[in-house]
Amino acid sequence: MAGEADVVAVVVKPDGAPGSFRFDVTVSHEDAGWDHYVDQWEVLSGEDEVLATRVLAHPHVDEQPFTRSLSGVSLPAQIREVTIRARDSVHGYGGKEMSVLLPGG
Repeated sequence: MAGEADVVAVVVKPDGAPGSFRFDVTVSHEDAGWDHYVDQWEVLSGEDEVLATRVLAHPHVDEQPFTRSLSGVSLPAQIREVTIRARDSVHGYGGKEMSVLLPGG
């Protein structure tokens, strides 16, 4: 059985308007088909508030690790660092998370 989903890389870039960002998140997980796969990742504040969510529509059995993006994420100016976590359909959250500084932060 596959373990928990691990975030293994994050790239954050400014995305147009001030305070808007694009997140390219790489996740590793032994997806086993529709019964056990990574189904989303989230951007969290330092207080564990969910700031953005990227829903993943299907398993990535033959593409590991895999990278998916989320553009147009507007964040409050006071946020300088965020944490990214991934969720799988069996374990939920609990794998490796990654904290990153925002560009200009």
